[in-house]
Amino acid sequence: MTVGVLAVLAMLFVMFAGFWTDWLWYRSVRYTTVFTTTLWTKIGMFAVFGLLMAAAVGFNIWLAHRLRPPLSAMSLEQQSLDRYRMGIAPYKKWVLLGVTALVGLIAGASAAGQWRTWLMWVNAVPFGTADPQFGKDVAFYAFDLPWYRFLLSFGFAAAVLSLLAAGLVHYLYGGLRLTTPGARATSQATGHLSVLLGVFVALKAVAYWLDRYGLAVKSGDFKATDNWTGLRYVDANAYLPAKTILFFIAAICAVLFFATLWRRTWQLPVIGFGLMVLSAILIGGLYPAIVQKFQVQPNEQAKEAPYIKKNIDATRDAYDIDDAEVSNYSGESEASNEELRDAADTTASIRLLDPNVVSPSFQQLQQVRSYYQFPATLDVDRYATEDGEEQDTVVGLREININGITERNWINDHFKYTHGFGMVAGKGTEVASTGAPAFIEKNLPPEGELAEDGYEPRVYYGEKTTQYSIVGGPQKELDYIAGSEEKTYSYKGDSGVSLGNVANRAAYAVAFNEPQILYSGAIGEGSRILYNRTPKERVEAVAPWLTIDGDPYPAVVDGRIQWIVDAYTTTNQYPYSSRTTLGETTADALTDGQRAVIAQQNRVNYIRNSVKATVDAYSGEVKLYEWDTRDPMLKTWMKAFPGTVEPKSEISDSLVNHFRYPQDLFKVQRELLTRYHVTSASQFYSGSERWQVPDDPTQKGNAVPPYYLSMKMPDQEEQTFSLTTTFNPSGRETLGAFMAVNADARSDDYGTIRILKLPSNTTVSGPQQVQSRFNSDTDIANEINILRRGDSEVEYGNLLTVPLEGGLLYVEPVYVRGAGTNYPLLRKVLVTYGEETAFENTLGEALNSVFGVEGSEEPPAEGEEPPEGEEDTTPPPAEGSEDATVQEALQDAQEAFEAGQEALGNQDWDAYGQAQQDLEDALERAAEAEQSAGGDGGSDNRNDEGRREE
Repeated sequence: MTVGVLAVLAMLFVMFAGFWTDWLWYRSVRYTTVFTTTLWTKIGMFAVFGLLMAAAVGFNIWLAHRLRPPLSAMSLEQQSLDRYRMGIAPYKKWVLLGVTALVGLIAGASAAGQWRTWLMWVNAVPFGTADPQFGKDVAFYAFDLPWYRFLLSFGFAAAVLSLLAAGLVHYLYGGLRLTTPGARATSQATGHLSVLLGVFVALKAVAYWLDRYGLAVKSGDFKATDNWTGLRYVDANAYLPAKTILFFIAAICAVLFFATLWRRTWQLPVIGFGLMVLSAILIGGLYPAIVQKFQVQPNEQAKEAPYIKKNIDATRDAYDIDDAEVSNYSGESEASNEELRDAADTTASIRLLDPNVVSPSFQQLQQVRSYYQFPATLDVDRYATEDGEEQDTVVGLREININGITERNWINDHFKYTHGFGMVAGKGTEVASTGAPAFIEKNLPPEGELAEDGYEPRVYYGEKTTQYSIVGGPQKELDYIAGSEEKTYSYKGDSGVSLGNVANRAAYAVAFNEPQILYSGAIGEGSRILYNRTPKERVEAVAPWLTIDGDPYPAVVDGRIQWIVDAYTTTNQYPYSSRTTLGETTADALTDGQRAVIAQQNRVNYIRNSVKATVDAYSGEVKLYEWDTRDPMLKTWMKAFPGTVEPKSEISDSLVNHFRYPQDLFKVQRELLTRYHVTSASQFYSGSERWQVPDDPTQKGNAVPPYYLSMKMPDQEEQTFSLTTTFNPSGRETLGAFMAVNADARSDDYGTIRILKLPSNTTVSGPQQVQSRFNSDTDIANEINILRRGDSEVEYGNLLTVPLEGGLLYVEPVYVRGAGTNYPLLRKVLVTYGEETAFENTLGEALNSVFGVEGSEEPPAEGEEPPEGEEDTTPPPAEGSEDATVQEALQDAQEAFEAGQEALGNQDWDAYGQAQQDLEDALERAAEAEQSAGGDGGSDNRNDEGRREE
């Protein structure tokens, strides 16, 4: 007995611990209303529908028992069941309670899972748009119809369970006879079961009526498009009339079943039910097939044209692509080479630093310690230069990596190594002379243009920070190491949950299955536990009704590092709008588990970037901002969870400066625009203008990712921060179209999609063809082989496409990962325009070569010092030249110096001695190389001395 009681108490405490820790976490992020609203809605749904189901089944069991015939009327068949009745008799009340409780618990648990459906229905806001078939507001399909469907399915379940339970009791007590000659059922059993069957058929009549509206959101196969949604000719002219007829037949059949209460015969209800089944086969199945075969197929395009047009209009509206500006683009330029060369400098700020390639360079040059890490794919943002001009910048946070800790134990993992430190940022359009990123923010403690204004550099919340940490107590945290000195820190924020009392510690010891939390001396006054630390999971937890974009990105805003998270409202109930699968549509060559979209429902046919969220990297504070002020889905959820979303007016200008158009939304829209850029029903049906998203030229089988790029389209006067992509004609590798969206949230033009459509017979090369031409060029192949000498690896960066004076300019940076290093350095730039291809050391040289003229802005002369305070951005020297030898030696010297500093910090004297020897050897090689170059590089020597000092 004692063991049993203890086991029950333990189970109850485990359940309580889960509930209590959830409550504490929501209280810590100040979103308790989300927790309470969700909890009470689930409890209400569980209680109401659980009780309704229990009452329905229980009442019919009780009624069947009450209507049992007297024992004297029992047949021999029923007398054989006497032992079962005698066995149940002493416990029949408990049996009744047990059965009703069981079905009630199951039904209640199922209903609790529909809490979103209830909240959407009770807080529904109209869309202001009517569907073209029935004239009902879209809100009816998005909010009302799902709730009615749920009620209907609940009613069917209650009717069926009640019918089975009542039938079993009638049989057990003699109301039904299966083998005895004569009447098979008493009049009481007949009336009771007939009413239940009448309820079932009446519900079927309601289902037929709702099925009429369901046709507007029904998906199916259709040759014109995948995932077709909405009515077609056969639906409007066969299925819709059939559903209406079946509704009336089912209603009449239900009345016949109810009439059995007076007629006491099954003859008419059975005939009516048979008529309903036959009608469902003939009217609901055979007749539509005949219409499709003999009316639609002989002239399908003409018959389906009105419905295709409805689908086009609804889909373009639901995905917010109805305002996409499509213009014709020749793909060929009539401008002179001089005009093209000048335009190349002003049309786009070509980003040479590929955020998808250079993460290892950030890792090697700015990791500093093995317990820090950068994401595999960095982010693109915009920051102002010293002269006030804005530039595309590649950024990443130096986050904690517990797998890099030398001594792994519980204290180190969760108390000492608790946070990352600082942002690292590199110029997008320039690189240092070595080919490494030209950093504008670097080092520990942070140095650079961002650090000048000051910001909180500690990163307690990040994409890679998945473990829990306990901070603020007696155990000091490692802050960072300056030289050989270890700086410590104690968290001063109010984030996380206090572990100051035994109850909280016990709850978290159970929740995290770590008993040391309960008794460890490292936890004391002021200790707080931080968990749920990635930006996506924090936003998803406080707004469980949102779909979270797969790519949060960091930005320094008003002295704080803020993670910016795009979030969407979605539904799959928009009438006539074709559905898409988010997981498949947003996947590309860069998508991994970290960057995957978090979707409440994977198949959608309506999406809006309605919310911009921020997560403070230090405090973990989550803020939700209304972004799309017209979205009825967001308005509905704001009614359901009042106070959780702040109005758009609360967004500061400094924060808006870093907002951008989200990639996942763009991917969804570009996938739909492969078909829905066409607005003519006949063209849409024929598929002659269908496009496809090309594969990544360097990763076959994966869609090319969209690229952020500051550029101007032909109708724009100035460069705008944009998100771009290309299309191929279906089944071909030539270029079909170029698409860009204004991604600058400060612009009045934000979100405007512009598409440049090339002629159908175009021969303009697409991305795969450009890459193939590059790979097959003999001269380029020879240079690539030179770059690969000594087991070096060549990596291709993003192949950027830029519309230029009627033609298309392709630019691709080429990186080399040297045999002695494990990170890529920019060595070459590929440029293609028309039939001309150049492969040079710098972008400027490549543009000069491809157009055959010199640009207006020349790079600094060889050996010339850059202006004071600026990075050395002279072009990387050709492989094998004397300058290359000098710079390779200097790079080796820099690596040896960094290795020596790390060894010094770890007090590894053997490694420190070896690093000093390597440093001396590298400097000697640099000096010898300079002397062999002619000895007249005074300014070069001063630069090299400066580099050595740095």
